[in-house]
Amino acid sequence: MKPVSDEQSVSEVMTTTSLWFEAAGRCRLRHETLAHPGKGELVVRTLFSGISRGTESLVFSGKVPVSEQARMRGPNMGGSFPFPVKYGYAAVGRIETGPADLMNRTVFCLHPHQDFFVIAADQGAVLPETVPADRAILAANMETALNIVWDAGIMPGDKVAVFGAGVVGSLIAFIASGIVGTETLLVDRDPGRARLAAKLGLGFVEASALEGEFDVLINASGSSEALESAIRHAGMEARIVEASWYGDRQASIPLGGAFHSRRLQIVSSQVGAISAIRRPRWSFDRRMAKALELLADTRLDALISGETDFRDLEAAYPHILSSQDTLCHRIRYS
Repeated sequence: MKPVSDEQSVSEVMTTTSLWFEAAGRCRLRHETLAHPGKGELVVRTLFSGISRGTESLVFSGKVPVSEQARMRGPNMGGSFPFPVKYGYAAVGRIETGPADLMNRTVFCLHPHQDFFVIAADQGAVLPETVPADRAILAANMETALNIVWDAGIMPGDKVAVFGAGVVGSLIAFIASGIVGTETLLVDRDPGRARLAAKLGLGFVEASALEGEFDVLINASGSSEALESAIRHAGMEARIVEASWYGDRQASIPLGGAFHSRRLQIVSSQVGAISAIRRPRWSFDRRMAKALELLADTRLDALISGETDFRDLEAAYPHILSSQDTLCHRIRYS
C-alpha cells in the first residue's frame, strides 16, 4: 500500500492481518478489511509490537473477571471478552496516511498485534528522536511503572524493595533507583534474574534471602507470597503498593501480628487512572510523553527477551506466554 496524504484518495481496498484469541489457549491470524481513514485519522504500518506477558496471559487463558471486562477493554480491541478477542497494547509503527506534518513519523499506539491499522490522530504518540522503534514497545510498561512510582510516593533517601523482576517490576526499580539517595533492591525468587538486574544497574536479592526493613515496598510479582514478604519487611508506617493484577485469582493478606501496631499502609496502583497526586497537572498524553522519554536509556534493551516474525506468531504465541524466561517479547513486522 502506497503512502497517501489526506488530500489523496485511496482507491484500493485496505486489508490487514491481526492476531485473535479464539478460545482459551488458542489463537489465529485473521485477515480483515480496514475501513478507509476519515478526517483526523491515520493509517499506520506496524514495525514492531510487544507481548505483555502478564496481562496477555490472563486474556489468552480467559481469566478476565466479568466485573473487570469493561475496564479491561483496550481502546482498539476487537471482539469481546472472553472470546473471540483481539487484544494487545504495545504497537509501534510508521504513519503512511495522514496530515502532511505527521507523514512518515513513527508512533507508539495502544493497539493489538496487527500489521496495518487505522487510529484517530490523537491516539498515536510520536517517538522522541532518542528512542528507537524497536525499544519503544516498552512504552505502556514504562507508563505503568511511572504511575506506580508516583503512587508509591518514593522520596530521596528511602529504602525501597520491588518484588518481581518482570518488565514492570524492573522498570519500577529502574525509575526508583534514579531518585537521589534512594536505596533500591529488586527482589525475585529466581536467582537468574540477578543478571537482568546487573544489566539495568540495579541491586538484587533472591526473595528467600531478603533481610531488613524498608520504607516503601512494591509488589509487582503477581504473587500473594511476595505481598506477605512485603508486609514482614515493612518498617514503621511504611507504604506497601500492590501493583499486581490477579485476574480471577484470590490473594491472601496477613493482617495479624504487628501489621496494625506498625501502622502499615497498603495501597493499590493501576495505570487506568493517573496517580491522585499528579492528576491536577498531568494528562494521559503528558504521562505517555514522559514514559517515552524515559526509554532513551540503552540499558533497557535488556528487557527485550526475544523476537518473532509476525508471520510466525500464531504458532509461537502460546510458547512465548508459557516460557518463564519471557520478559517483553518483540514481534517484528516485515
